[in-house]
Amino acid sequence: MIQLKNFSLITPYAEMFWQGTLVTIFLALFTVVIGFCLALILALMRMSNLRPLRFLGIDADGHQREQGTLAVLSRFNPLAFIATAYVEIIRSTPVLVQIFIIYYGVFGIIDLPSFQLFGFIRFERFFPGVVALGMNSGAYLCEIIRSGIQSIDSGQTEAARSLGLSQGQNMRYIILPQAIKNILPAIANEFVVIIKESAVTYTIGVQDIMSAVNVVKGSAYVIVEPLLVATAIYFCLCFPTSKIIAYIERRMSRGDRR
Repeated sequence: MIQLKNFSLITPYAEMFWQGTLVTIFLALFTVVIGFCLALILALMRMSNLRPLRFLGIDADGHQREQGTLAVLSRFNPLAFIATAYVEIIRSTPVLVQIFIIYYGVFGIIDLPSFQLFGFIRFERFFPGVVALGMNSGAYLCEIIRSGIQSIDSGQTEAARSLGLSQGQNMRYIILPQAIKNILPAIANEFVVIIKESAVTYTIGVQDIMSAVNVVKGSAYVIVEPLLVATAIYFCLCFPTSKIIAYIERRMSRGDRR
């Protein structure tokens, strides 16, 4: 049952909630950066045309095989296979399980330096949380980036080739700038999603907002009131951000209509 007097018990932990809010924001920022870099690599891997066994698709008469095991092997793209497998596995498993695997399975055998960022963020807890969230976000952003790249008219690629640009130059100077503009609202929305999903990192000791709730629950023996405070903080973080994203999206679409 909610009691107003219980909110006074939360007051001594105001600084902890403030620090948890900063940790949540830092988690989201670093996760988006890591996730975007990983997603860009994965998207390029999925769109690559590397087929090392292409020669198996040619028969003795020099004709292209249409069926059979050799025809299938000739179309095998190892980069696309690895990227697709990664994306499907990450998107098909809970983020909490991924965080536990990264923290206990990977960083459990890696001795991270123990120090505090900004005086209150424990690096040995924060860094595995960022890595796990970044790997999860990269799988979702990969599809966003890939769809953004594929939305660019193929005629621009042909025009770039006629001007003598290489595939890399075409992707860097022509395709990616336009694709990023198209997918920027989706990337920003991913930032809002990460703010909410970062709550699960308290399970590995990251001092985020939910960690502050856990401390209040164990010290003041109240649970609903600190959860309401955490809800208000998440709302104050996500709602204005989503409105800013919507505003930017409207401004960008207005420029496209001119």
